[in-house]
Amino acid sequence: MNVEMLNAVDSFIWGPPLLILLIGTGIMLTVRLGLIQIFKLPRALRLIFTAENKGSGDIDSFKALCTALAATVGTGNIVGVATAIHAGGPGAVFWMWVAAFVGMATKYAEGCLAVKYRTVDENGDIAGGPMYYIERGLGKKFKPLAVIFAVFGVLVAFFGIGTFAQVNAIVEITQLATDIPVPYTAAVLTIVVAAVTIGGLQSISRAASKIVPAMAVLYIIVTVGFLIICHAQVPAAIMEILTDAFTPTAAAGGFLGASVLVAMRNGVARGVFSNESGLGSAPIVAAAAKTKWASEQGLISMTGTFIDTIITCTLTGLVIVISGAWTGDFNGAALTNAAFQQAYPAVGSLVLCVSLTLFAFTTILGWNYYGERCIAYLVGVKGILPYRVFFIFLVACGAFVKLDVIWILADIVNGLMAIPNLVALIGLSSIVVAETKAYFAHIEEKKAEETVREFVVEKQ
Repeated sequence: MNVEMLNAVDSFIWGPPLLILLIGTGIMLTVRLGLIQIFKLPRALRLIFTAENKGSGDIDSFKALCTALAATVGTGNIVGVATAIHAGGPGAVFWMWVAAFVGMATKYAEGCLAVKYRTVDENGDIAGGPMYYIERGLGKKFKPLAVIFAVFGVLVAFFGIGTFAQVNAIVEITQLATDIPVPYTAAVLTIVVAAVTIGGLQSISRAASKIVPAMAVLYIIVTVGFLIICHAQVPAAIMEILTDAFTPTAAAGGFLGASVLVAMRNGVARGVFSNESGLGSAPIVAAAAKTKWASEQGLISMTGTFIDTIITCTLTGLVIVISGAWTGDFNGAALTNAAFQQAYPAVGSLVLCVSLTLFAFTTILGWNYYGERCIAYLVGVKGILPYRVFFIFLVACGAFVKLDVIWILADIVNGLMAIPNLVALIGLSSIVVAETKAYFAHIEEKKAEETVREFVVEKQ
């Protein structure tokens, strides 16, 4: 299949119907949940560190979030933002924000349903995610939809976010920063991925809970440092993002110009690639969290989109827009690298190399687990080992696939994976609302009991 044909398929899948379904589902959940992403965000952020972790599950809530963030905070935050701006101009960043804002409500619903309908597989491990809440929530007659989701989930792990995009980004930035030959980087990466992923969820979550916080802090420090150095240009960059979101972006340098629709399409598509809200991936690991309350894990899951896009992608977008490198001939990691070198001429490439390598590596680990759970749903736990072996083989091959083909393939399988999940979220939205009301009624009751106890103690 040639690039032109892939582009045609990609444009059809990511046309107005899917964009409306993605944003529309997020808006519907935002309204039905009473702007939960605004009013309950402080509580959600506190729960990352204070969740009781008392319910059934395989890993604690923090490790579940870190594993989900491992899969989401990846090349989408660095390369994805760059390709969105390269294709759609600065206005694409605004549409990433829109997708992320409504996507926070979507991610909350996904995490909530994942815990509500989770089950246990033949190995005694927690099994959950869209394929389970489709079948167990919507009913057996919807099982074909669950199977479709799982099939596309495996394809995303194999050919979308999970392998090619991440590996290609690592070898490209490593070669740019250190001149290490591609085959060497590919070989080392394959060995390390194999060593971690063979150990399953416990091994992956342990690695993620150590690497994710460190890599996020490192990247935030570096990008904020860039913005401090160029602080005088920040207001103009924000204004350019807002203006270009609603007016066509004029041609400049190597940039050929872009319509509002192109900016919107690229912003939303890359936003979904980055934070995965609506895709149905994060609830696969959210289901494994130790919690008694479905809504509690929903809130923790929601913070993933906030951290991934509202914070990390925004920082990358501002760096690229301020640098002006987007008007040149650079794309992907090379574009972000060109931007970083303006503020850090001596070490910019090396810092980006370390950040991008960590981001992409953890994404590979997270998506290995997502695909594994999808294959277990389709053929049982007997399919896990062959799946892992083929996944590792694809990691080894990922360094040698062209960038344009990688991103088109990723967009196509992402879009196809999102459709059955979004249908389920719409169909089960009343369940999400009921679970949310029950949880917050419990919280209020708990507060009332604590108030009474304090009053009694004072009287004594």
